[in-house]
Amino acid sequence: MRVLLVEDEVALAEAIRDGLMAEGFDVDAVHDGLDGLWRAREGSYDAIVLDILLPGMNGYKVCQTLRDEEIWTPILMLTAKDGEWDEAEALDTGADDFLSKPFSFVVLLARLRALFRRGAPPRPAILEYGPLRLDPGTRKASHGEAEVALTAREFSLLEYLMRRDGHVASKSEILDHVWGIDFAGDPNVIEVYVGYLRRKLDQPFGTQLIRTVRGAGYRLCTDAS
Repeated sequence: MRVLLVEDEVALAEAIRDGLMAEGFDVDAVHDGLDGLWRAREGSYDAIVLDILLPGMNGYKVCQTLRDEEIWTPILMLTAKDGEWDEAEALDTGADDFLSKPFSFVVLLARLRALFRRGAPPRPAILEYGPLRLDPGTRKASHGEAEVALTAREFSLLEYLMRRDGHVASKSEILDHVWGIDFAGDPNVIEVYVGYLRRKLDQPFGTQLIRTVRGAGYRLCTDAS
């Protein structure tokens, strides 16, 4: 099995590389995000271990770029200790799993083997609802012919509503699926992000696709419904 390791802490990278090689893996280690991106593009790897804080290009951008280019090599992202926002953004940008620093090599090895068993994920299906089109693979959204730039959280919220296919999503369901079951912040954050989406997806086009269902939650609808 071939692994690409992108980690700028040289001592840590060497320790991980040596440990993986002792387990029989073929490992290429680089210490810069741009080098990692180039290797991932040009090489044939079974998995990528990718740190977030990298010189040249951070791990989020490396991951996002690979997914935009439809490179689906499984990615295990290394995040900060107790960094729940890091973990959420890692998954939002297309990582398959994450591991918080500091970590046990035994756990890293088990996570990698789990990725190997799953193999490269299939390209996510494009979602369409009314004039909305969402591509989870490239993380692009459009309203009709117009592309709409969304943040990672806005994208995740819209994706969840689109997957509900017009059915109402309660606030608790949205929090669990978009912010995570451990989210302990103000649940009114949903209203804030729904407002962001309306300003990007409804107001410029004169539509009303995101509806509030009083006392129940939110749903998508075609403009005519």
